[in-house]
Amino acid sequence: SSGINAEYGGEGSSREHAALEPRHLGGKAIIVRSFARIHETNLKKQGMLPLTFADPADYDKVQPGDKISILGLTNFAPGVPLTCKLTHTDGSTEEFPLNHTYNENQRGRN
Repeated sequence: SSGINAEYGGEGSSREHAALEPRHLGGKAIIVRSFARIHETNLKKQGMLPLTFADPADYDKVQPGDKISILGLTNFAPGVPLTCKLTHTDGSTEEFPLNHTYNENQRGRN
């Protein structure tokens, strides 16, 4: 399960709860245009995969009801983008890159 947010993830005074809630709901990844640094760190600590759109305009490709797949996890490595595959309700698909900030030490934790 993935969550998509238009602008900025993790603002405000409830950053820890903002990281706990998606995990509690069975989430695995959060995709946003940008993160507050502390929120991104908190998501990692909760075992979530914080991702950003490589091109923020790709957010507009996401449609209600899309199935979201994250490709490239088998070869997950620092500095190597992942791929988001959207399967729209009409069966058509689109792919675009997603960035992450994991380093080698963090990569082994999740």
